[in-house]
Amino acid sequence: MDHLPLRTPVPAHHPEPVLDVVVPVFNEETDLEQSVRRLHAHLRETFPYPFRITVADNASTDATPRIAAELAAELPETEWLRLADKGRGRALHAAWSASRAPVLAYLDVDLSTDLTALLPLVAPLISGHSDIAIGTRLAQGARVVRGPKREVISRCYNALLRSTLAVGFSDAQCGFKAVRHDVAERLLPLVQDSEWFFDTELLVIAERAGLRIHEVPVDWVDDPDSRVDILSTALADLRGIARIGRALARGTLPTEGLRRGTADGTRDGLAGQLLRFAVVGALSTVGYVMLYAILRPPAGPQAANALALLVCAVANTAANRRLTFGLRGRGGALRHQAKGLLVFLIGLALTSGSLAALHHLAPRAAGSTELAVLVAANLAATLVRFLLFRSWVFPARRRRGTGAGAE
Repeated sequence: MDHLPLRTPVPAHHPEPVLDVVVPVFNEETDLEQSVRRLHAHLRETFPYPFRITVADNASTDATPRIAAELAAELPETEWLRLADKGRGRALHAAWSASRAPVLAYLDVDLSTDLTALLPLVAPLISGHSDIAIGTRLAQGARVVRGPKREVISRCYNALLRSTLAVGFSDAQCGFKAVRHDVAERLLPLVQDSEWFFDTELLVIAERAGLRIHEVPVDWVDDPDSRVDILSTALADLRGIARIGRALARGTLPTEGLRRGTADGTRDGLAGQLLRFAVVGALSTVGYVMLYAILRPPAGPQAANALALLVCAVANTAANRRLTFGLRGRGGALRHQAKGLLVFLIGLALTSGSLAALHHLAPRAAGSTELAVLVAANLAATLVRFLLFRSWVFPARRRRGTGAGAE
């Protein structure tokens, strides 16, 4: 699968709705009509592009379907989607997959998040700056009104995500998010959860793939009538975290096709790769020389050469993986390092062989001569390493097919 194309702004005069705001609902007959009318009025007054509101009803058993159908018939920018099974994630997956709008968003029906944050949420996606945008109640500038119980639960959950999955985003659970259509098209099939963990899984995969996530501090007021089962949701979240954690540990987190191309299209170009590889190689050579000079007196020439080359090989593989071949995230990193170490053995054979040959031909060679021979041999090994990196360790077909190196 090819990379995602370069982000571009949505055209100023877009004929179709630019934004599709999904409102997932289950048995919300009390709040649905008031909330949708308020959202519709807000978008008509403040949003400068065509928009659509999609009410995604997932298996409601009260009057919610009737109310949603009446709203869709009355309000021209409003549609109704009926699903036979429950699950917020399932509702979002279905609604976003069916939409053709370039920017897709969702918000909770209780409108706990102040709607003034909606335009700042989607603006970076419309402009082409970011791939995903999330509202956050935990960043500086957010104003939150909620009870201590929910405050503690929210902060503990996000702290758990940071400590176990090493995420960079601050608030996974806020029901106020948006994503570009081209990203959603490739990201949604990779998300397994169909309920409340859907948001977290989507964000973790996106972040590991190197997609840009924009955060917007929001004003948020807790809904005291929320019917979310905290215990069952927490247990499901813990199972989801464990599943994602296992995938990360094994390097199998799916990030296929989620890498972005570059503006000049040279991410996989030979000239650009050679330049980046040369810079990394020059820094590696300097590091190698310094390490060898430090290790040579206590360890001897062969051991010093092997240790210095090993340390620099690991650092070199990691740097080239990220900078030269454009792979981010941890997926496949262990496999790449293992292949890199095999390439290191070839370099070790070249440099150690050159060192042995020098000592055979000139047993009393000066230290400067010894170092010069090693530098020359290391440069030859660097050329071999580049060819093997490009053709075997980070082949172009794998970079295009797996993005961030997923296996």
